[in-house]
Amino acid sequence: MTVRIGLLGCGNISDTHARAAALVPDVEVVAYWGRDPAKASAMAQRYGGQSYRTLDEFLGHRPMDLVVVGTPSGVHAEHAQAAARQGLHVLVEKPLDVTTARIDGLTAECDRAAVKLGVIYQDRAAPDLVWLRQLIAGGGLGRPIVASARVRWYRPPEYYAGSRWRGTWGLDGGGALMNQGIHTVDLLVWLLGDVDRVYAATRTALHDIAVEDTAVASLEFAGGAVGTLEATTAAFPGLPRRVELTGSEGTIVVEQARVVSVQLRTAPDPPPPGDAARSGNASASSPVIADATGHARVLENFIAAIRTGATPLCDGRDGRKSVALVEAMYRSARTGTAVVLDEPEGVLDALER
Repeated sequence: MTVRIGLLGCGNISDTHARAAALVPDVEVVAYWGRDPAKASAMAQRYGGQSYRTLDEFLGHRPMDLVVVGTPSGVHAEHAQAAARQGLHVLVEKPLDVTTARIDGLTAECDRAAVKLGVIYQDRAAPDLVWLRQLIAGGGLGRPIVASARVRWYRPPEYYAGSRWRGTWGLDGGGALMNQGIHTVDLLVWLLGDVDRVYAATRTALHDIAVEDTAVASLEFAGGAVGTLEATTAAFPGLPRRVELTGSEGTIVVEQARVVSVQLRTAPDPPPPGDAARSGNASASSPVIADATGHARVLENFIAAIRTGATPLCDGRDGRKSVALVEAMYRSARTGTAVVLDEPEGVLDALER
């Protein structure tokens, strides 16, 4: 049975969503809406389907089963809630929104409407990283001891200057942490579990923006491991994302979404063979995602969850964790103190924008 999808937001990431949909069998993109009607119309011409000038008209398109949200981060929850109220399942580009308060409202709305809510974190579908998570869960790394994650990317000045929302608190929710680093924040929590305590420092080191382009954080995981996270968009020319994990049984190194080194006391079964999507979120120097296979995997999983009643790779409650951790990092950077992750306040809602 064909699944019919609407794309909400018609910028760069929505083009990735359209390309991903084309890779999944029995999926058809049928409707488009974005802030710029010309872009929505162009996408309809490129991929087929109908563009709409208003959000209400778009949400009224039938038949339509689910909506993929690719609008600016600060309106993700608003747009996803509007879709849920129309009985549509919702798959949202990362982050789910820029505050946990809005995420909680969205999750409650989807529960009331009995629709599925998912978040696009394509690392969770990357074969190497699925293998790594299974290895850690099975004890192959031993007791996790220390993690080091580095997202040393570069964005040129025009990346921010040419956008009304990037580099703003209101619509981007922050900078290098909330936008670029959020994939790696989610990956660390997915692999090693919740973080209890964080201390962070941020800087606007290079770009003329209101938010940080550089951040460093120290993490204390509930399971006993400690870690560091670096995130920046000021590292010319842009380097591959790198994650190093050390446990009592050895060390594993990840670049982009690929396991590049396994040095364990006991040799495990190797990661699965590589494929076209193995580089994952390889956006070190450009926001354009050339290979949509990772997004296609997430979409395919989400559709299977709708059909079977299973939980998606990352649902609303799971997707909240990375945003809560970034909120805590911002709170720590603002106050100059360590933050324990048991405070309900969404720090970004308390900031003046």
